[in-house]
Amino acid sequence: MKKLVLSLLFLLPAFMMAQQNEVTLKITGDQYQQLERHFSSKNRSAQRNRDWGGFYRYEKANAELAESPKVVFMGNSITDNWARMHKEFFEENNFAGRGIGGQTSAEMLVRFQADVIALKPKLVLIMAGTNDVAGNNGSITLEHVVQNIQSMCELAKAHGIRPLICSVPPCAGFSWAPDVKDAAATIRTLNTLLQDYAKKNKIDYVDYWTALAKPNGAMKDGISDDGCHPTLDGYAIMEPIALKAIRKYVKK
Repeated sequence: MKKLVLSLLFLLPAFMMAQQNEVTLKITGDQYQQLERHFSSKNRSAQRNRDWGGFYRYEKANAELAESPKVVFMGNSITDNWARMHKEFFEENNFAGRGIGGQTSAEMLVRFQADVIALKPKLVLIMAGTNDVAGNNGSITLEHVVQNIQSMCELAKAHGIRPLICSVPPCAGFSWAPDVKDAAATIRTLNTLLQDYAKKNKIDYVDYWTALAKPNGAMKDGISDDGCHPTLDGYAIMEPIALKAIRKYVKK
């Protein structure tokens, strides 16, 4: 105990001296501007090196296709995981999964030419909106989300591809965006808007939400590990719904 007290007494003057000699860094306005330009340049460099739209994710896969897929599934991580977790569903039916984790409807729109139109499918199933609601790319109104999906549908039609609009799967909260409130209610509202748009424009609406959701809008128990992304059990529910919609226009 005595040794500890002596040690503290020895350290105290050094600590007090450090406090007294604390240095405050001061820079001129010109130096501040130099620092600002330096970090802005680094940020611009990082932005230039980032594949914002995800154009290169499927570039090689698209180039290696031996034939046009009958159907392209355009989406985010829910579609991405689906194609990875149950490859047989896609390969045996000549479907192409073109989902990219984290993407919003705007990011899907900018790569729609490369990942859908250029592949010349008969149908495209568009499932977008989860990451818009989560705010992955900043704030966006539901009306603008619908407009992005509308633009994808119009592009598809212009190139002889039939679009099908898929509901946003249920989710009560985002693990990657915990500050977002009322996710379940917002997704329900978005799906209503999408269904209305599909009905008015004679586009088939593929309703996964009803089969996957609890009455409160959350994902049903046992079909997701995080309440947003389906497991294989969840995809097992979605697949016959997708096939029923697809088989109206494309036979196996």
